[in-house]
Amino acid sequence: MPYISVGKENSGSVEIYYEDHGSGRPVVLIHGWPLSSASWEKQVPVLLEAGYRVIMYDRRGFGKSSKPTYGYDYDTLANDLNRLMTKLSLHHATVVGFSMGGGEVARYVGLHGTRRLERVVFMSAVTPFLLKTPDNPEGVEGGVFDGLKKSIVADRPALVSTFLSKFFNFDSLHGTRISDDAVQACWNAAIDASPTGTLDCVSSWLEDFRKDLKRIDVPTLVIHGDADQILPLPSTGKRMPGFVKDCQLVVIKDGPHGLNWTHSEEVNRELLAFIGAESLVGAAGG
Repeated sequence: MPYISVGKENSGSVEIYYEDHGSGRPVVLIHGWPLSSASWEKQVPVLLEAGYRVIMYDRRGFGKSSKPTYGYDYDTLANDLNRLMTKLSLHHATVVGFSMGGGEVARYVGLHGTRRLERVVFMSAVTPFLLKTPDNPEGVEGGVFDGLKKSIVADRPALVSTFLSKFFNFDSLHGTRISDDAVQACWNAAIDASPTGTLDCVSSWLEDFRKDLKRIDVPTLVIHGDADQILPLPSTGKRMPGFVKDCQLVVIKDGPHGLNWTHSEEVNRELLAFIGAESLVGAAGG
């Protein structure tokens, strides 16, 4: 299995697991919390069939990557992404950040610019700034995140169950767009994650990405569900066009947070239309 080393912790190295499939223009998929790259199951085959090279990786602490007890801040996570982009010599890439992964996309641009990028996609993303402050009244009260961290410490498996129910709007979509088995698979992935990483990532969600977003100078797509119970549309996706110049917002009707599974056909259609049209323009231009 392919890994890239991004650091050390005592006697062991910190290794990021990734998969690299297909050929063509690269599409890098960055998963959300507390899952792994396996959560892109409904996107990978469609992208490969459309002729793209698909790269996905497990964030440190999650999936098959190392589980260090440090490095869950966005500067470190964005640098992990940069190590991968550099190792694979990726250029003209589309990076797709889901939920927490949207923060990695924003901070990557803030730290490393867009020279390797052709376009970016934010899906159910944490951006632009979640925490409610005097200059960010649309944000969420800090106590919500404190409560979440306490619940993780008290009973992480129970918290994951509650979280996934809201993640997929299980009460309304069960039996039509999401099954018990799919939720169980996500629970298994989440429980396999680092307890330290699971907890520490929550603090990182309070990062302010507004300055990072203003550095994006490539076409940008924002996909968000209007029924997202984890990162409500008015606090997140709806605000993105105010920070990114060339930004297209697509709202998925009745879409929950985990819409890349529940509404995969709609999501895949929008994703392919966005990156496909741009690729054709690039090819025509030489």
